[in-house]
Amino acid sequence: MSIDPRRTDALDPFRKRHIDRRLFLLTLASAAVPAAARAEIPPATDLLALVQAARSQIGVTLRYDPAYVSLPYPRGDVPPDRGVCTDVVIRAYRKAYSCDLQSLVHEDMARAFQAYPKTWGMKGPDKNIDHRRVPNLQTFFERQKARLPVTDRGVDYLPGDLVTVMLPGNLPHIMIVSDRKRSDGLPLVIHNIGQGTREEDYLFGFPRTGHYRFVPRRNQESL
Repeated sequence: MSIDPRRTDALDPFRKRHIDRRLFLLTLASAAVPAAARAEIPPATDLLALVQAARSQIGVTLRYDPAYVSLPYPRGDVPPDRGVCTDVVIRAYRKAYSCDLQSLVHEDMARAFQAYPKTWGMKGPDKNIDHRRVPNLQTFFERQKARLPVTDRGVDYLPGDLVTVMLPGNLPHIMIVSDRKRSDGLPLVIHNIGQGTREEDYLFGFPRTGHYRFVPRRNQESL
């Protein structure tokens, strides 16, 4: 199930009422959570900012390109018309929060390299690629205490949550949960699984390996 990338996000009166109602319902859901867990749910507007930043890549990023590229640092990026699943996340965090996962992951790996996977035979951090690898992002989010339970309940996945899955061939993949849903209420996701950034019905399409909710602290937003 794909969303037409030509759809506009212009807020006509009907769409504005729809979004206002959605924000109201999300706020009510947050208020119903026990106090001990409520801190894990950021304001609905923060969650939707990441979704909107990811959606803005639809129709722009048209290719899946996993090539290793030497990047500027910080805030380095491959050309906007291409990338991999992690680039959707990286670009969305930069646009939504001015948060640079390239520098955050690189600095954390420099501090605690042994905590990160050694799948690629790395001897030390590499600012060009580390943040573009799903297992490294998973480790970073876990170290930021952003990990949440992986469940089979669609209502547990809020807009702006991050979900990792394992594709056939043991290929890790990461997606951003959308605020749009199927007719039965299961959220769509925004990701690049091979044909550029798209909004699709893939939340429960593959075995899930992680669920994260990460809104950067204010002192990280300038990085």
